[in-house]
Amino acid sequence: MSLRPDLVECWVFRIGPSAGVEILLIRRAAHRIFPGLWQCVTGGIEPGERVPAAALREVREETGLSGTDIEAFYDLDQVAPFYDEASDGVVVSAIFAVRVRPDAKPVVSWEHDGLRWAPAAEVPAAVVWPSYAESVRRVAEVLTDPDRERWFRLDAEGRRTARRPTARPDEGQ
Repeated sequence: MSLRPDLVECWVFRIGPSAGVEILLIRRAAHRIFPGLWQCVTGGIEPGERVPAAALREVREETGLSGTDIEAFYDLDQVAPFYDEASDGVVVSAIFAVRVRPDAKPVVSWEHDGLRWAPAAEVPAAVVWPSYAESVRRVAEVLTDPDRERWFRLDAEGRRTARRPTARPDEGQ
């Protein structure tokens, strides 16, 4: 039996030639719960929607980034269970990341009132939830390592690209 998460989180990042890894932080607007909180892209999963598709949809809805803005899509191999007082239960968030072009231009959605690019090393001090620091560490250390990042890469449909079998040497092409 598998556990379907309640929410998705998606860390948007870019790699600049001089600044290194930068993380997009977005600030929750005053009319939302947790107003003023700096966070990554977060949101719910629609009925019938695949979990990775929800992450990409939320990135598009909350930042305007999609299509050619996105260079790579990743499963961070991380979930974050937490107590939710509204439902008086534990909810689970599946965590993803997208690497965008260095010149990609995010826009502020109605859900937020600010956004900024922050060096990865500064993000843990700017965010509240402990799982965020681990997500940023995985982005900065794992997804920038060419020998490791390919294991986390997803295609546009949310399938892990390294999982695909390759032809055996004796089968030819």
